[in-house]
Amino acid sequence: MDIVTPGAANMMLFTGAALVLLVVPGPAVLYIFARSIEQGRMAGLISIVGIHAATLVHVAAAALGLSALLASSALAFSVVKYAGAAYLIWLGLRKLFGPAPEPGADMTLPRRNFGRLLRDGFVVNLLNPKTALFFLAFLPQFVDVGRGHVAMQIAILGLAFTLLGLVTDGCYALAAGTAGNWLKRSPGYLRLERYVSGTLFIGLGVTAALAGNGRK
Repeated sequence: MDIVTPGAANMMLFTGAALVLLVVPGPAVLYIFARSIEQGRMAGLISIVGIHAATLVHVAAAALGLSALLASSALAFSVVKYAGAAYLIWLGLRKLFGPAPEPGADMTLPRRNFGRLLRDGFVVNLLNPKTALFFLAFLPQFVDVGRGHVAMQIAILGLAFTLLGLVTDGCYALAAGTAGNWLKRSPGYLRLERYVSGTLFIGLGVTAALAGNGRK
């Protein structure tokens, strides 16, 4: 069977959107910072491997579920796409107008061996329903239904997102030894992260809602 990609234009847009979302630090990055600060950079990198191994599980579930949905009803697939866009906008609004995170929050984590770090990262991300909802909302926006093989397209997008995440999160882990303590206690950083990430989520959701199927 030939490999069907989402198309060059969609892949370029997806890569740009994914990089922007990954570069803006959020809770997962702070978790990586905390691990790296407590046990060193290697502990942070191993935690990242566990986190993104679970990401692949969520991607596979999204690919299979959305593919089955399209097979049963193209209208239902479109409903999921627009519901996903609404979910992204809601995430952004909650980020902007929800309770502000407190600087100086206790990020201390118990020390773990490398096997435990790998398992903890995997379990934390696997059991996070927000991760599953995010992929159900994010990936379909870049699928070109007219090209067919929706599951393969979503799998390729998810794999690309995971690889990009390994790179960006790895950079954060390597930088954690010098900047982590300051970032997680900085009121300025917390305000910036809140407004930038909230705006990005809203922008992505609005763009997805206006673009429609196959017109990114």
